[in-house]
Amino acid sequence: MNIHEYQAKQVLKAYGAPVADGVAITSADQAEAAAKQLPGPLYVVKSQIHAGGRGKGKFKELPADAKGGVRLAFSIEEAVAHAKEMLGNTLVTAQTGEAGKQVNRLYIEDGADIARELYCSLLVDRSVGQVAFVVSTEGGMDIEAVAHDTPEKIHTIAINPEAGVTDENVAAISAALELTGQAAEDAKSLFPILYKAFVEKDMDLLEINPLIVMENGHLRVLDAKVSFDGNALYRHEDIRALRDETEEDAKEIEASKWDLAYVALDGNIGCMVNGAGLAMATMDIIKLYGKEPANFCDVGGGAGKEKVAAAFKIITADPKVEGILVNIFGGIMKCDVIAEGVVAAVQEVGLKVPLVVRLEGTNVELGKKILNESGLAITAADDLDDAAQKIVAAVA
Repeated sequence: MNIHEYQAKQVLKAYGAPVADGVAITSADQAEAAAKQLPGPLYVVKSQIHAGGRGKGKFKELPADAKGGVRLAFSIEEAVAHAKEMLGNTLVTAQTGEAGKQVNRLYIEDGADIARELYCSLLVDRSVGQVAFVVSTEGGMDIEAVAHDTPEKIHTIAINPEAGVTDENVAAISAALELTGQAAEDAKSLFPILYKAFVEKDMDLLEINPLIVMENGHLRVLDAKVSFDGNALYRHEDIRALRDETEEDAKEIEASKWDLAYVALDGNIGCMVNGAGLAMATMDIIKLYGKEPANFCDVGGGAGKEKVAAAFKIITADPKVEGILVNIFGGIMKCDVIAEGVVAAVQEVGLKVPLVVRLEGTNVELGKKILNESGLAITAADDLDDAAQKIVAAVA
């Protein structure tokens, strides 16, 4: 689960991390009062969407030379003007895709005198099975280019979970970031704070870009991106309350109600598969034959008829879907259950696009019999290669 920047900063501030004062708003009418709560004279007006690259983003409804999704304001009046221009418009960034995201929230924050911009993130480093700090002296909006062009400028420091963040870890992170003086002193408290927050709140990612050294020498968290492990949210009622469903795909929200692993994509062939590995292989072979998957959908190994029907209805509700490939290997999941679910869903919502079904494994003959006797326009496939070719040909 993702949250907004201002929410991430509230979480980190509760742990003692240094963040600027700021006020979140949902209406331009709130901008003046929000700005007046801050000391000024510099204000930063930030679009709050679940995507990075906001500073370089462009609004669809505004001229091409208009400012992006993060703007400086040198007076309260200018902050209000920015708010009026940004709220309700669609911001397109490198991470949103061409569709962009509508800006429904802004965060007006106290400005900072920046001496240096650094990069700091925490994630689970699966190569060592530990949480790791990933840091660089090259913070700011082009960290992706740094990773691509000069990877030697990015340093990874893994943390032993039994010891936590030690003095040696802090020294290594500080050295990688070239921190000295007051900033190095601040690091002694900041990095353990970030690690504590990451572990206790079951985060998947904690990214601070930039982490800044201010002119007075102190460190400050200037931006924060946080995502959480959805499987652990039952332990964190306070984090669940931060969920903003307006930032999520409606199909993914519906899928979560049925405990389906579903991710919306940009292609035109809907996929329903059991097992993450098989789902990835199905998506790959669709691409191999020249088309793009419209989703990742894993119904899991123990799904019943109702869950399969729900998955099918979610896929058919996507207007981009021009064809559907059902690819099931029956182990725990029985092929006849899949067949019954597909038939039930088609009978309820209708079938307006080509449907290719490949079944193999437990009760496969019974599953095929159910499909064949359904009277529905379903194309059977012998294997995955055959199935992919048939669905690609059907939507060509």
